[in-house]
Amino acid sequence: MTLSDSLRSMTKVLKLSRKPDMDEFKLSLRICFLGMLGVGTFGFIIQLISTLIMGSGG
Repeated sequence: MTLSDSLRSMTKVLKLSRKPDMDEFKLSLRICFLGMLGVGTFGFIIQLISTLIMGSGG
């Protein structure tokens, strides 16, 4: 794929894209926050289990 093909493809995408309405924005924001909460909870649980198995580190 050449540079001109890439630029043409990017131009097509930008012409087709649109700004999301407020409901769509709130939904994607909620999904992102739930994902971050899930990853953070998973990391905390892993750290908690590791601390319980290894001891307090002292």
